[in-house]
Amino acid sequence: MPVPQASLLQVLRPTLPILIGASIMLTLSMGLRQSLGIFMQPLTQDIKISISDFTLAIAVQNLAWGFLQPLAGALTVRFGFRTIMVAGSLFYIAGLALMAGSHGFLSVMVGGGVLVGISLACTAAAIAMSVAARAVPATVRSTVLGLVSGAGSLGALLSAPLGQMLSEGYGWRVGLIGFVVLAVAMIPAAWYAGRVDRIPLPKPSADEIGDTSAGVAAKIAFSNPSFVVMTVAYFVCGMQLVFLTTHLPSYLAICGMDPMLSAQTLGMIGGFNVIGSIFFGWAGQRWNKLALLGGIYIFRSIALAWYFMLPPTPAATLLFGAIMGFLWMGVGPLVAGAVAEMFGLKWQAMIQGLAFMSHQLGSFLGAFGGGLLYDALGSYTMAWRIGVALGLAGGIIQVAFALFRPSGPPPQMQAA
Repeated sequence: MPVPQASLLQVLRPTLPILIGASIMLTLSMGLRQSLGIFMQPLTQDIKISISDFTLAIAVQNLAWGFLQPLAGALTVRFGFRTIMVAGSLFYIAGLALMAGSHGFLSVMVGGGVLVGISLACTAAAIAMSVAARAVPATVRSTVLGLVSGAGSLGALLSAPLGQMLSEGYGWRVGLIGFVVLAVAMIPAAWYAGRVDRIPLPKPSADEIGDTSAGVAAKIAFSNPSFVVMTVAYFVCGMQLVFLTTHLPSYLAICGMDPMLSAQTLGMIGGFNVIGSIFFGWAGQRWNKLALLGGIYIFRSIALAWYFMLPPTPAATLLFGAIMGFLWMGVGPLVAGAVAEMFGLKWQAMIQGLAFMSHQLGSFLGAFGGGLLYDALGSYTMAWRIGVALGLAGGIIQVAFALFRPSGPPPQMQAA
């Protein structure tokens, strides 16, 4: 039920260091990752690798992130959140530093692909949302998840313009070194967020997963039809978003637009992310979270079709960034809140990671598939058309299933 503003602040005050730490860690983790596309053109031209080589590294990053996310979530149950998040922050620093010093494809792949992918599994949305969910009571959980997700969206406002400015003034290597400096701040943020390990879990209700093994928890999750549909539809989310973060700077450069426009657009996305995340966190406290997810996918697809069907202009590009930003990380509080409602808190990070694997398969297709189609056809037309078609299909199916089959735990969970 909605909580008055004064009461909400009073409820959150004891856990503010945890929530602020999780927000800073998330904003840097996501902001740096979302801004890597601004280095694609200068990096590939300087070290003589192709666009598809760079996008393959980003695709591998997304696969590593996605397939290691359930493992990172399961390890938090054994070792605690602090250990996993601090280790992930160190992987981020190492990956960006290796990428900054790269002279060929292998170091871009290992640094920007594998190491950053490992880090994201330990520091990005699934872990940060699980920390926030555990730190607050259920009565304000969705709203708080929206606030943390919104705060976590500010990173692109800082990292994209900073990276572009350093890259234009001093070269792409200095731009990436600037990213390394920002990544160092993730360590104290992760340390403070790790205080959540001291908060005891509430006793699980009869319809939540309690003390059991990771394998049994995963089996229960995939026996829930609502979770399965959400997971499948999550594929189109990853495909659309990573296609944009990876290829929009290249698309604007091909169209002869000012290089700074791509950084401004990514910053616009980050700014409106804040509004959208807070709104959808608030909305998820009141309406069907899974139906809201489907609506996000549908409206994103409409925005993609509108933008790419018209010749790009600075005004249209910035407006497109604002629309996509509003619809961007709003999925975070909705997915996290839905998983917590369906299965409880103990295995939330792992189960959310299982759903996220589908998201990252879509991210792989959006990054690498977009690069392959561009190299083969010389344009992004086919890539964005595929993204629009799959997004509309996934969104419609998600909304229809959410409205006609309410989400909830399957009967066999009672036995768990």
